[in-house]
Amino acid sequence: MNQVTITDVNEVETQEFPWGAIKWLCNEKIDKEAEQTLGIVYINPGQVNDMHSHPNCEELLYVISGECDHRLGDEVYPLKAGMMIRIPRNVKHNAVNTGWAPVMMLISYSSADRQTTFHEE
Repeated sequence: MNQVTITDVNEVETQEFPWGAIKWLCNEKIDKEAEQTLGIVYINPGQVNDMHSHPNCEELLYVISGECDHRLGDEVYPLKAGMMIRIPRNVKHNAVNTGWAPVMMLISYSSADRQTTFHEE
């Protein structure tokens, strides 16, 4: 049987940013046999994360709580709790929290070595 990996969101490192934070639950750094990346991200009210893309994987983003506008290229998609968006590989995107509370999202990537390219707006 392959090794099982269990992580606890309360015990993993928090990567903090001016706009919010990310906690990684699975990737190749956590489990060398992993084939995907999984994390929890939040964006504070009124904040926006940097425009970016992922050259080596697609992203699935599920809104756990709160609301945001997610921009993919020139299109904007309003999202709220219970909604999911698939972001194709290499598509520039970011999110702005449009609510009064942090927007909390589950983020999943089709590669354990998620790569990110940042873009000027």
